[in-house]
Amino acid sequence: MIVIGEKINGMFKSIRESIQTKNKQIIQDIVKKQLESGADVLDVNVGPASADQLNDMVWLINTIREVTKAPLAVDTTKADVMDKGLSLAGENCFLNSTTGEEEKLNIFLPMAKKHNSKIIALTIDKAGIPNHAEGRLEIAANIMAKAMEFEIDPSNLYIDAVILPVNVAQQHAPAVLETIKQTKLLCDPSPKTILGLSNVSQGTNVRQLIDRTFLVMAIASGLDAAIVNPLDKDLMDAMITAELLSGKNIYCDSFLQAYRRK
Repeated sequence: MIVIGEKINGMFKSIRESIQTKNKQIIQDIVKKQLESGADVLDVNVGPASADQLNDMVWLINTIREVTKAPLAVDTTKADVMDKGLSLAGENCFLNSTTGEEEKLNIFLPMAKKHNSKIIALTIDKAGIPNHAEGRLEIAANIMAKAMEFEIDPSNLYIDAVILPVNVAQQHAPAVLETIKQTKLLCDPSPKTILGLSNVSQGTNVRQLIDRTFLVMAIASGLDAAIVNPLDKDLMDAMITAELLSGKNIYCDSFLQAYRRK
């Protein structure tokens, strides 16, 4: 599974203050820690509090690129910030994200193709997030059809079924798992699936337990990637073990260490 580290986000106080004061050291330290803990990709989000999102994104990506060439997920809703961020991030990075609204797809899909980036697309339309898997799958199919119009390879498309906090929308969790399963049937080759995992535990008292349990359930449903906290060792161990039991890795007594040495 592709692990996208979530920690470089202006929503976190230390990252927000680092961006404001242009403190490279804190950013670069969390970059290294996430990669050392198993992140394959780094999400990069300047946060809503940024007064100058374009220049802050430029500074943030340049700061990251001083210490790693790892793929980045440029995380913003602003088209100009996304375009500039992807141009700095380089090929094989992620556009994070677009919804299924046609006007947004018409902006972000050509941008992803221009920069040869992968695309994270949320199963949200003008009506919001559907309560059931059927509605999410309908949006996913529309996204897939639109991607084909722009001649985008389905393997570069990552469908996010959008998990909501379990304490306010418990009924959405089964719908997300079913959407992950059914997305594989949309076409051949099929788009991939992804989750912003930590949303499921927002506002709860046992966040780590809920996160790792839902991640294992999602992997069993066919999840391909997740935006997670790779510094949570129990979460990463659960992910590695779930993939082992799904037949994606070969067992040995030191399978946790073997995975981390890959």
